[in-house]
Amino acid sequence: MNNYFKTFRSYSIITLGLFINALGWTAFLIPAEITGGGITGVATLIFYASKIPVWIPYLLINGVLILISIKVLGKNFGIKTIYSTAVLTLFFSVLQGIITEPIVNENFMSAVVGGIMAGVGVGIVFSQGGSTGGTDIIAMMINKYRNISPGKIILYADVIIISSSFLIFGSIEKIVYGYVTMAIGAYAIDLVLTGAKRTVQLFIFSKSYEKIAETIAKDMNRGITLIDGTGWYSKKESKIIMVLVKKQESNNLLRIIKEIDPDAFISLNSVMGVYGLGFDRIKV
Repeated sequence: MNNYFKTFRSYSIITLGLFINALGWTAFLIPAEITGGGITGVATLIFYASKIPVWIPYLLINGVLILISIKVLGKNFGIKTIYSTAVLTLFFSVLQGIITEPIVNENFMSAVVGGIMAGVGVGIVFSQGGSTGGTDIIAMMINKYRNISPGKIILYADVIIISSSFLIFGSIEKIVYGYVTMAIGAYAIDLVLTGAKRTVQLFIFSKSYEKIAETIAKDMNRGITLIDGTGWYSKKESKIIMVLVKKQESNNLLRIIKEIDPDAFISLNSVMGVYGLGFDRIKV
Protein backbone atom coordinates (compact mmCIF):
# COMPACT_ATOMS: atom_id res chain seq x y z
CA MET A 1 0.00 0.00 0.00
CA ASN A 2 2.87 2.31 0.84
CA ASN A 3 4.41 1.78 -2.61
CA TYR A 4 1.11 2.67 -4.29
CA PHE A 5 0.94 5.88 -2.27
CA LYS A 6 4.51 6.81 -3.19
CA THR A 7 3.80 6.16 -6.89
CA PHE A 8 0.59 8.20 -6.75
CA ARG A 9 2.41 11.04 -4.96
CA SER A 10 5.25 11.00 -7.51
CA TYR A 11 2.90 11.17 -10.49
CA SER A 12 0.82 13.89 -8.80
CA ILE A 13 3.95 16.02 -8.35
CA ILE A 14 4.97 15.36 -11.97
CA THR A 15 1.50 16.46 -13.11
CA LEU A 16 1.82 19.69 -11.12
CA GLY A 17 5.23 20.36 -12.70
CA LEU A 18 3.83 19.75 -16.17
CA PHE A 19 0.96 22.17 -15.53
CA ILE A 20 3.35 24.90 -14.36
CA ASN A 21 5.53 24.31 -17.44
CA ALA A 22 2.57 24.42 -19.83
CA LEU A 23 1.20 27.57 -18.15
CA GLY A 24 4.55 29.32 -18.51
CA TRP A 25 4.57 28.62 -22.24
CA THR A 26 0.90 29.31 -23.03
CA ALA A 27 0.42 32.34 -20.76
CA PHE A 28 3.73 34.14 -21.29
CA LEU A 29 6.06 32.82 -23.99
CA ILE A 30 3.72 31.86 -26.84
CA PRO A 31 1.52 35.03 -26.70
CA ALA A 32 4.73 37.14 -26.73
CA GLU A 33 6.09 35.12 -29.68
CA ILE A 34 9.18 34.10 -27.70
CA THR A 35 10.82 30.82 -28.64
CA GLY A 36 12.37 28.62 -25.96
CA GLY A 37 14.34 25.41 -26.36
CA GLY A 38 13.40 21.77 -26.75
CA ILE A 39 10.69 20.16 -28.82
CA THR A 40 8.23 22.63 -27.30
CA GLY A 41 10.31 25.35 -28.94
CA VAL A 42 10.07 23.53 -32.30
CA ALA A 43 6.30 23.18 -31.84
CA THR A 44 5.94 26.90 -31.11
CA LEU A 45 7.93 27.77 -34.26
CA ILE A 46 5.51 25.63 -36.27
CA PHE A 47 2.62 27.42 -34.55
CA TYR A 48 4.05 30.87 -35.35
CA ALA A 49 4.50 29.88 -39.00
CA SER A 50 1.27 27.95 -39.61
CA LYS A 51 -1.06 28.56 -36.63
CA ILE A 52 -1.23 24.80 -36.02
CA PRO A 53 -1.85 24.43 -32.24
CA VAL A 54 1.32 23.65 -30.31
CA TRP A 55 0.05 20.35 -28.92
CA ILE A 56 -0.21 18.72 -32.37
CA PRO A 57 3.44 19.00 -33.51
CA TYR A 58 4.58 18.47 -29.90
CA LEU A 59 2.73 15.15 -29.72
CA LEU A 60 3.73 14.00 -33.21
CA ILE A 61 7.45 14.77 -32.82
CA ASN A 62 7.68 13.28 -29.34
CA GLY A 63 5.66 10.24 -30.44
CA VAL A 64 8.16 9.49 -33.20
CA LEU A 65 11.13 10.08 -30.86
CA ILE A 66 9.66 7.79 -28.19
CA LEU A 67 9.06 4.98 -30.72
CA ILE A 68 12.64 5.29 -32.00
CA SER A 69 14.06 5.47 -28.48
CA ILE A 70 12.22 2.29 -27.43
CA LYS A 71 14.00 0.50 -30.27
CA VAL A 72 17.38 2.11 -29.55
CA LEU A 73 17.30 2.31 -25.73
CA GLY A 74 15.12 -0.72 -25.01
CA LYS A 75 11.53 -1.51 -24.06
CA ASN A 76 12.11 -0.40 -20.49
CA PHE A 77 12.51 3.20 -21.66
CA GLY A 78 10.98 5.55 -19.08
CA ILE A 79 7.24 5.16 -18.62
CA LYS A 80 7.29 8.55 -16.88
CA THR A 81 8.52 10.16 -20.11
CA ILE A 82 5.55 8.72 -22.00
CA TYR A 83 3.20 9.88 -19.22
CA SER A 84 4.73 13.37 -19.20
CA THR A 85 4.42 13.69 -22.97
CA ALA A 86 0.74 12.69 -22.91
CA VAL A 87 -0.18 14.97 -19.98
CA LEU A 88 1.79 17.96 -21.30
CA THR A 89 0.06 17.53 -24.67
CA LEU A 90 -3.31 17.67 -22.87
CA PHE A 91 -2.34 20.79 -20.92
CA PHE A 92 -1.12 22.54 -24.09
CA SER A 93 -4.36 21.73 -25.93
CA VAL A 94 -6.55 23.04 -23.09
CA LEU A 95 -4.55 26.10 -22.00
CA GLN A 96 -3.78 27.38 -25.50
CA GLY A 97 -7.50 27.29 -26.24
CA ILE A 98 -8.28 29.28 -23.09
CA ILE A 99 -5.42 31.81 -23.09
CA THR A 100 -5.56 33.86 -26.30
CA GLU A 101 -4.18 37.20 -25.09
CA PRO A 102 -0.81 38.02 -23.44
CA ILE A 103 -0.93 38.13 -19.64
CA VAL A 104 1.67 40.94 -19.72
CA ASN A 105 2.48 43.28 -22.60
CA GLU A 106 6.20 43.65 -21.92
CA ASN A 107 8.31 41.10 -23.80
CA PHE A 108 11.20 41.03 -21.35
CA MET A 109 8.82 40.37 -18.45
CA SER A 110 7.17 37.60 -20.48
CA ALA A 111 10.59 36.04 -21.13
CA VAL A 112 11.56 36.17 -17.45
CA VAL A 113 8.27 34.90 -15.97
CA GLY A 114 7.77 32.34 -18.72
CA GLY A 115 11.35 31.09 -18.33
CA ILE A 116 10.96 30.76 -14.56
CA MET A 117 7.68 28.84 -14.81
CA ALA A 118 8.90 26.58 -17.62
CA GLY A 119 12.14 25.85 -15.75
CA VAL A 120 10.47 25.26 -12.39
CA GLY A 121 7.99 22.90 -14.04
CA VAL A 122 10.73 20.84 -15.70
CA GLY A 123 12.76 20.86 -12.46
CA ILE A 124 9.80 19.42 -10.55
CA VAL A 125 9.41 16.67 -13.17
CA PHE A 126 13.15 15.89 -13.04
CA SER A 127 13.06 15.74 -9.22
CA GLN A 128 10.63 12.82 -9.48
CA GLY A 129 12.74 10.92 -12.01
CA GLY A 130 10.60 11.98 -14.94
CA SER A 131 11.42 13.65 -18.25
CA THR A 132 9.54 15.80 -20.73
CA GLY A 133 11.16 13.91 -23.63
CA GLY A 134 12.14 15.84 -26.73
CA THR A 135 15.80 16.79 -26.97
CA ASP A 136 16.47 14.72 -23.82
CA ILE A 137 15.61 11.60 -25.84
CA ILE A 138 17.81 12.69 -28.75
CA ALA A 139 20.70 13.33 -26.35
CA MET A 140 20.36 9.89 -24.74
CA MET A 141 20.31 8.12 -28.12
CA ILE A 142 23.35 9.99 -29.43
CA ASN A 143 25.20 9.44 -26.15
CA LYS A 144 24.68 5.68 -26.50
CA TYR A 145 26.83 5.57 -29.63
CA ARG A 146 29.03 8.66 -29.31
CA ASN A 147 30.98 9.91 -26.31
CA ILE A 148 29.28 13.31 -26.32
CA SER A 149 27.88 14.94 -23.20
CA PRO A 150 24.03 14.95 -23.23
CA GLY A 151 24.16 18.44 -21.72
CA LYS A 152 26.14 19.75 -24.69
CA ILE A 153 23.76 18.11 -27.17
CA ILE A 154 20.73 19.68 -25.49
CA LEU A 155 22.48 23.09 -25.34
CA TYR A 156 23.43 23.02 -29.04
CA ALA A 157 19.93 21.90 -30.00
CA ASP A 158 18.32 24.72 -27.97
CA VAL A 159 20.63 27.33 -29.52
CA ILE A 160 19.71 26.14 -33.04
CA ILE A 161 15.97 26.04 -32.24
CA ILE A 162 15.92 29.54 -30.73
CA SER A 163 18.08 31.00 -33.50
CA SER A 164 15.65 29.53 -36.06
CA SER A 165 13.02 32.03 -34.91
CA PHE A 166 14.88 34.59 -37.05
CA LEU A 167 13.59 32.78 -40.15
CA ILE A 168 10.01 33.53 -39.07
CA PHE A 169 10.25 36.95 -37.41
CA GLY A 170 13.47 38.37 -38.90
CA SER A 171 14.18 39.83 -35.47
CA ILE A 172 17.39 39.64 -33.47
CA GLU A 173 15.41 40.89 -30.48
CA LYS A 174 13.24 37.75 -30.49
CA ILE A 175 16.38 35.59 -30.47
CA VAL A 176 17.79 37.51 -27.50
CA TYR A 177 14.53 37.07 -25.57
CA GLY A 178 14.69 33.36 -26.39
CA TYR A 179 18.21 33.12 -24.96
CA VAL A 180 17.05 34.98 -21.85
CA THR A 181 14.26 32.43 -21.44
CA MET A 182 16.71 29.54 -21.95
CA ALA A 183 19.19 30.88 -19.37
CA ILE A 184 16.53 31.62 -16.76
CA GLY A 185 14.86 28.26 -17.35
CA ALA A 186 18.17 26.39 -16.91
CA TYR A 187 18.87 28.29 -13.67
CA ALA A 188 15.35 27.57 -12.37
CA ILE A 189 15.78 23.84 -13.09
CA ASP A 190 19.08 23.75 -11.16
CA LEU A 191 17.53 25.72 -8.29
CA VAL A 192 14.62 23.29 -7.96
CA LEU A 193 16.86 20.21 -8.15
CA THR A 194 19.38 21.65 -5.68
CA GLY A 195 16.62 22.57 -3.25
CA ALA A 196 15.08 19.11 -3.50
CA LYS A 197 18.39 17.41 -2.69
CA ARG A 198 19.80 19.89 -0.18
CA THR A 199 21.20 18.28 2.93
CA VAL A 200 22.09 19.75 6.31
CA GLN A 201 24.61 18.56 8.89
CA LEU A 202 23.91 18.98 12.59
CA PHE A 203 26.26 18.79 15.55
CA ILE A 204 24.27 18.39 18.78
CA PHE A 205 25.77 19.00 22.22
CA SER A 206 23.58 17.71 25.04
CA LYS A 207 23.77 15.77 28.30
CA SER A 208 20.75 13.80 27.03
CA TYR A 209 22.64 12.66 23.95
CA GLU A 210 21.63 8.99 24.38
CA LYS A 211 17.89 9.73 24.39
CA ILE A 212 18.22 12.19 21.49
CA ALA A 213 20.21 9.68 19.42
CA GLU A 214 17.74 6.86 20.13
CA THR A 215 14.75 9.03 19.19
CA ILE A 216 16.35 10.24 15.93
CA ALA A 217 17.24 6.67 14.95
CA LYS A 218 13.76 5.38 15.79
CA ASP A 219 11.54 8.21 14.51
CA MET A 220 13.58 9.47 11.54
CA ASN A 221 15.49 6.36 10.50
CA ARG A 222 18.74 8.31 10.12
CA GLY A 223 22.27 7.18 10.90
CA ILE A 224 24.00 8.86 13.82
CA THR A 225 27.66 9.26 14.73
CA LEU A 226 28.86 9.94 18.26
CA ILE A 227 32.05 11.98 18.52
CA ASP A 228 34.15 12.27 21.67
CA GLY A 229 34.72 15.86 22.73
CA THR A 230 36.22 17.84 25.62
CA GLY A 231 35.06 21.25 26.76
CA TRP A 232 38.06 23.59 26.79
CA TYR A 233 36.79 25.74 29.65
CA SER A 234 35.24 23.00 31.82
CA LYS A 235 37.80 20.31 30.83
CA LYS A 236 34.89 17.85 30.93
CA GLU A 237 34.51 15.08 28.38
CA SER A 238 31.26 14.99 26.44
CA LYS A 239 29.58 13.25 23.49
CA ILE A 240 28.70 15.12 20.31
CA ILE A 241 25.95 13.82 18.01
CA MET A 242 26.59 14.27 14.30
CA VAL A 243 23.68 13.60 11.96
CA LEU A 244 22.90 14.33 8.29
CA VAL A 245 19.30 14.88 7.14
CA LYS A 246 17.44 16.36 4.18
CA LYS A 247 16.71 20.04 4.68
CA GLN A 248 12.96 19.44 4.79
CA GLU A 249 13.54 17.03 7.69
CA SER A 250 15.51 19.52 9.79
CA ASN A 251 12.46 21.15 11.44
CA ASN A 252 11.23 17.76 12.63
CA LEU A 253 14.71 16.97 14.00
CA LEU A 254 14.93 20.30 15.84
CA ARG A 255 11.51 19.63 17.34
CA ILE A 256 12.71 16.27 18.67
CA ILE A 257 15.79 17.87 20.26
CA LYS A 258 13.76 20.68 21.83
CA GLU A 259 11.29 18.22 23.40
CA ILE A 260 14.12 16.21 24.98
CA ASP A 261 16.57 18.98 25.89
CA PRO A 262 15.51 22.62 25.33
CA ASP A 263 18.98 23.75 26.42
CA ALA A 264 20.87 21.66 23.86
CA PHE A 265 23.53 23.47 21.82
CA ILE A 266 23.12 22.86 18.08
CA SER A 267 25.24 23.74 15.06
CA LEU A 268 23.47 23.44 11.69
CA ASN A 269 25.29 23.73 8.36
CA SER A 270 24.37 23.20 4.71
CA VAL A 271 26.58 20.70 2.86
CA MET A 272 27.41 20.58 -0.84
CA GLY A 273 26.66 16.90 -1.30
CA VAL A 274 26.17 13.65 0.59
CA TYR A 275 26.69 10.26 -1.02
CA GLY A 276 25.74 6.89 0.40
CA LEU A 277 22.78 4.94 1.76
CA GLY A 278 19.72 7.17 2.08
CA PHE A 279 21.24 10.02 0.05
CA ASP A 280 22.71 10.38 -3.48
CA ARG A 281 24.66 7.78 -5.40
CA ILE A 282 28.17 8.45 -6.67
CA LYS A 283 27.83 8.77 -10.45
CA VAL A 284 31.42 9.47 -11.58
